[in-house]
Amino acid sequence: MDRIKLSTKNVSIEFPGVKALEDINFEVSTGEIRAVVGANGAGKSTLMKVLSGANPDYTGAVFLDEKEVELRTPVDAKKCGVQIVYQEVDTALFPNLTVAENIIQSDLVMDKGNALLNWNNVYKEGRKALDRLHISRERINERALVSKLSLADKQMVLIAKAIRRKCNFLILDEPTAPLSNQETKELFEVVNHLHKTENIAILFISHRLNEILEICESYTVMRNGKLIGTYKIEESTTTKEIVELMLGRTFEEAYKREEIPVGDTVFETKNLSEIDGRVNDINLYVKKGEILGIAGLVGAGKSELCKTLFGAYRSTGKIVLNGKELNLKNPASAVKNKLALVPEERRKEGVLVEESVSFNLSAASLEKFCNFSFIDKKKVKENAKNYIKSLNVSTPSINQLVKKLSGGNQQKVAVGKWLAADCEVYIFDEPTKGVDVGAKQDIFNLIHEIAKRGNAVIYATCENQELLALTDRIYVMYNGGISAELVTKDTNEDEIMYYSVGGKQTQGEVV
Repeated sequence: MDRIKLSTKNVSIEFPGVKALEDINFEVSTGEIRAVVGANGAGKSTLMKVLSGANPDYTGAVFLDEKEVELRTPVDAKKCGVQIVYQEVDTALFPNLTVAENIIQSDLVMDKGNALLNWNNVYKEGRKALDRLHISRERINERALVSKLSLADKQMVLIAKAIRRKCNFLILDEPTAPLSNQETKELFEVVNHLHKTENIAILFISHRLNEILEICESYTVMRNGKLIGTYKIEESTTTKEIVELMLGRTFEEAYKREEIPVGDTVFETKNLSEIDGRVNDINLYVKKGEILGIAGLVGAGKSELCKTLFGAYRSTGKIVLNGKELNLKNPASAVKNKLALVPEERRKEGVLVEESVSFNLSAASLEKFCNFSFIDKKKVKENAKNYIKSLNVSTPSINQLVKKLSGGNQQKVAVGKWLAADCEVYIFDEPTKGVDVGAKQDIFNLIHEIAKRGNAVIYATCENQELLALTDRIYVMYNGGISAELVTKDTNEDEIMYYSVGGKQTQGEVV
């Protein structure tokens, strides 16, 4: 098959106070699967947005083969065969339209002259696009409402939509972040099919380096807005090698923390069940200065447990803080009782993306920044400056909108707002999702400091290595309940996985 090359020459972008891209010379050809890696803020997403027409203010040039092209709008990019599937799949689809309507939606935008729709053709074209991905009608029916689909299936709809029109270059932004292991495997089968059978170039952005080694043939490293190099993935390539290129220094991924004295029990649940059955009969406790892990596969009930503990879901049973039973009717009552939740979906639930960094850092404790009924802007500003410095938030200004920060910096802001609120129990739900190894280290240090202050920490994640590195004890969840309690220093990944898939722990195994 003929190969088509997409390349950039001296492409640069400058935002206020930040050189996001500096003289980038990048190229990729159809038939490749290429990873683009770098720490948060390295410029990889900015470069991908240039290629997909979402960053029109670039300088330099973009070429399709040897012909210069202007990629100033997404329509420009699509006409050149460049399509992108963003990480936030929910915001990219119309939930109340059918699968087929979502798949052909670009036609309605790009073919404005044709005002009449043949509905049989709409469903026929939707089915044809799904068939190209080898997705059966039993799995995704083209007539189903998108709102009824799982995240993994919504992602497949977006990929079907992308390849339906001319697609030579498909950019996947953190595609596996919300997926289970099985769903990731199914995605990789689709990616391999598009690459081998249809000669499409796949540009794969991910912080999960083991996945990059599995699916990609090469990787391009970016750091501080510059392109460091492009490297072949060999059998001998390791994640440690990639991390060192990303950070420009050696990095030990294993997190080593000093021992923190653990005090009395500060928070516990007794026979806690969510009213609709999402979590069942949860008995757990966490002590002052302790970091308690919640392990389990995607769908095991970790997020549901975190939201139940925070009063977002109605429950039966008891939630006890410092010996006093709480009546958590909603998250507001949890906040009043000094509970904090940093949720998995940070852009939807953890931060106010349309507000500034300074406002977000005071949002959980506005009463501290008020004189009578007026907000003291000077106090808000000082608070923001202090936390930006202590949390190492990379932002050009305290007034920067949170939506313009990288994922890792958004997460630091999500944590920082609760530090200002001075809580007793901190609940983290997948806090490193979509975060690179550099920002991950900062978040680990931050959580360590929270525990060091004598607070109780609950840390829920499906990343077992993180649990082994960070926690004191681990509860493993399976099918909405707790299948095991483990002491971190005495366990390993194999044991956690055994209980994550339904293995039973005999009574009295944990002392």
